[in-house]
Amino acid sequence: MISMVDSFEKISCTIFPDLIEGSRFVAQTIAQLIKEKQQKKEMCVLGLATGSTPKTLYSELVRMHREEGLSFKNVITFNLDEYYPIDRTAFQSYHSYMHRNLFDHIDIDPANIHLPNSDLPKEEIKKHGAEYEQQIEDAGGIDLQILGIGNNGHIGFNEPRSSIYSKTRLINLENSTRLANSFEFATIAEVPRLAITMGISTILKARKIILLAWGPAKAPVVQKAVEEPMTELIPASLLQQHSDCLFVLDEAAAADLTRNKSPWLTGDTEWTPKMIKKAVVNMALKLKKPVLSLTSTDYNDYGLADLVVEKGDVYEINLQVYYMLRDSITGWPGGKPNAVIPAHPERSSPYPKKVVIFSPHPDDDIISMGGTFQRLHDQGHDVHVAYQTSGNIAVTDEFVTRFLDFAVGFEEIAGIDTKTSNDILKKVSSYLSRKKSDQMDTPQIRAIKGLIRRGEAKATCRYVGLKDSNIHFLNLPFYETGTVEKKPMSEADVQITLELLQEIKPQQIFCAGDLADPHGTHKVCLDVVFEALRRLKEQNQPWIADCWLWLYKGAWQEWNIEEIEMAIPMSPDQVIKKRYGIFIHQSQKDMVPFQGSDAREFWQRAEERNANTANLYAQLGLTQYAAMEAFVRWHY
Repeated sequence: MISMVDSFEKISCTIFPDLIEGSRFVAQTIAQLIKEKQQKKEMCVLGLATGSTPKTLYSELVRMHREEGLSFKNVITFNLDEYYPIDRTAFQSYHSYMHRNLFDHIDIDPANIHLPNSDLPKEEIKKHGAEYEQQIEDAGGIDLQILGIGNNGHIGFNEPRSSIYSKTRLINLENSTRLANSFEFATIAEVPRLAITMGISTILKARKIILLAWGPAKAPVVQKAVEEPMTELIPASLLQQHSDCLFVLDEAAAADLTRNKSPWLTGDTEWTPKMIKKAVVNMALKLKKPVLSLTSTDYNDYGLADLVVEKGDVYEINLQVYYMLRDSITGWPGGKPNAVIPAHPERSSPYPKKVVIFSPHPDDDIISMGGTFQRLHDQGHDVHVAYQTSGNIAVTDEFVTRFLDFAVGFEEIAGIDTKTSNDILKKVSSYLSRKKSDQMDTPQIRAIKGLIRRGEAKATCRYVGLKDSNIHFLNLPFYETGTVEKKPMSEADVQITLELLQEIKPQQIFCAGDLADPHGTHKVCLDVVFEALRRLKEQNQPWIADCWLWLYKGAWQEWNIEEIEMAIPMSPDQVIKKRYGIFIHQSQKDMVPFQGSDAREFWQRAEERNANTANLYAQLGLTQYAAMEAFVRWHY
């Protein structure tokens, strides 16, 4: 059946609540194809992708092999790409990635595995590319090609302006791609500048293509690829001409599609207060008008005639949205005591509240909600901060020797025997001097790095005014791998969190909902809290019904203006105070390892986003503040 969605989307899209369900769907599609080929006694040829996007897919295929007996003996694989040059045994190589995440755990014949060869001299790569193309052809062509999508629209490593006729070749990586992938490397300088990739014409020859995209960072480019005209500037858009291509998305990656961003343009809409706010706010921002200045003509031109018909009076709609925006602004994040304000985001009682701020890393609290953190403490609430992970991999080696030097010097001044500290310093310095870029730190070095971040976090809490007894270091086990790649959430992670919540019994919780974190740590930390709260609710704990959960962002992105349910304004002085709080985290200043595609320091990111939120409120006709921190309530 044709729907209005089809008039916008030029590629079929299937949307799932999260990447887990989306990955299961794709895994089942692959399994069905493999089994169909087995029944016909044919080989199944798969084109495979790498990166963070297909990890859950590969994990599900491994599970299906182990628990459901899915065999890969009739499977031939061709990988899309590989860095060049890179040692195939290096942790960051796609050869290593594929074996670590899939090949080593299934019964595939090693002779049926094909990856671009990164060991060849440069002058042989052209010939190798032609041979790779021939190998695909000899195998009968690719039955199903799995793709991810880069923030700049690349598929494989086909960067913008790659020809639709391109074949397997060596390509220069754009700086944006290198930055996006830098979280796998210690520094951006270590990310290879070249890669071998299948060409776009090679990809388009596959009989079926499934592209996966997860998370809010992919939403803008997904919209361009799916809804806008084909262009080599967005290589993924060239998939529009394929006869059997499917985009499998989670809700966050699909957020910018017209069916989600402007659903009133694609069919009948249920005009809930939330939907009305979304429509009117986006219209006002697009037209650069305050909400109260919008006219009937504006509504008609923006496709909101049905809303006017249903509600009747444009100015009444404007007022409704204006009041929703106004009522989200408060200087009392814990609720205003001894006040009856029905539309206030938080309850006035109980007062004071027991508050737990969960911080995935030892600085997310001050970066993302430093002004609110300070307000909660200053307004008399019993504020606790729970640092969920040690954050040890984000400390440079230079900081380790610097702090060890200090420890030895301090012992000398204090007249303490320095032999043990000197031995540790020599041992650590020796290891670091010969440490390779892909080599993991020793447990002792990781412990020192964790201690450095712990000290910075404590100093920040004291700066705000917290007692040491209100500072909690959870050191969740999932994080402690020594590498960027983390373990899944475990029972131990949930139990540690459960115990803390049971001990404090908070009436208010703040968590990082910033799922654009490229390392995935924020997502796991949030899932751990969600699971702990689910169990507490299931157990009918008497305090849990009176506990509200607020999600913050800020380190990587910010909430959309129409989503914000509580906005905490900040004065210029409060902005500076927050900045100084962030500065306490000296190990995270300047060039931080694994900081992702945003090269700015965290204080710069936070200030720009907080100022932008305040500016958006002002553009909509509300009071102009220097900055605002934003929150969305999660109902569990």
